[in-house]
Amino acid sequence: MMKFIYKPLIITLVLISQSLNAKPSFEVYLANLKLEAVGQGYTNEFIEEVFTNVSYREKTVVADKNQPETKLTLDRYLATRVPDWKVKKAVDLMEKHQVILNRVEQQFGVQKRFIVALWGNESNFGKITGTHSVINSLVTLAYEGRREALFKKQLFAALTILKQGHVKKEDFLGSWAGAMGQSQFMPTSFLDYAIDFDNDGRKDIWNNTADVFASIANFLKSEGWSEDITWGRQVSVPDNFDFNVAGLQSSKKRLLAHWQKLGVRRYDGQDLPQVGLKASLINPDGKNGRLYLVYDNFHTLMKWNRSSYFGISVSYLSDRIKKGS
Repeated sequence: MMKFIYKPLIITLVLISQSLNAKPSFEVYLANLKLEAVGQGYTNEFIEEVFTNVSYREKTVVADKNQPETKLTLDRYLATRVPDWKVKKAVDLMEKHQVILNRVEQQFGVQKRFIVALWGNESNFGKITGTHSVINSLVTLAYEGRREALFKKQLFAALTILKQGHVKKEDFLGSWAGAMGQSQFMPTSFLDYAIDFDNDGRKDIWNNTADVFASIANFLKSEGWSEDITWGRQVSVPDNFDFNVAGLQSSKKRLLAHWQKLGVRRYDGQDLPQVGLKASLINPDGKNGRLYLVYDNFHTLMKWNRSSYFGISVSYLSDRIKKGS
């Protein structure tokens, strides 16, 4: 009999527990975010102004959940990301902005062809920077919950950017995921690496190409870029090559002389350079796809974007810019 007496109480407790653990409404979540922001030192007036018209955007969540899963081959990826028209445009724009790029290259020690290549890959040289409200996107993705801590961190960094006056709220636009400006920095990257190169008091990666170039260069230099080396090269290997030595892990870096002994050669069959550089062998599409020996600068590109496809596309574009075609 006892278990029947307590059954209604147990059900009630379960329902109360479920209610306490239930996801709050977006309005309640937004109100709590505002309180948290005020607790971090922002004024009520500032927070109310920033969060005016913020709403839940289902399209942002859909975009986050439905990112492309189809795996392109590297050949197809490069054809898409580095078409001939983009190479020509990169060469033309490097000439157009050569005065500023030369200054940035000299100050930061980052070759200008890599700056332009990243600029081209991230935003099509500033043409595609995103039309979504950064605040709205970050609040929506934080509320969605799968990566709440990540997007809350980005949101509070975005509030700092607005508070510092680098961009107006109406111009504070980016991708659906919160990547901003011509360099597509996330807010925390902006705070860490953005540069006011023309000393106008604002770090403007949306409209000011001098700031864009310097910010890209500052990221690379801060993360270990060396102006004394390039990124790597495409190579060939013998038919019986052991691909267990391939990979970007630090433990698999070897001197070029070591790779030479293993039968690795330049893509045209010539010997590898006789310099004391360490390199990693990568084969993004497996042993039958393109093979590359990559240097420390490529590892730095991987800190920008962890996709080896992305790193190779930037590097390939930079090489074609160097050739001028």
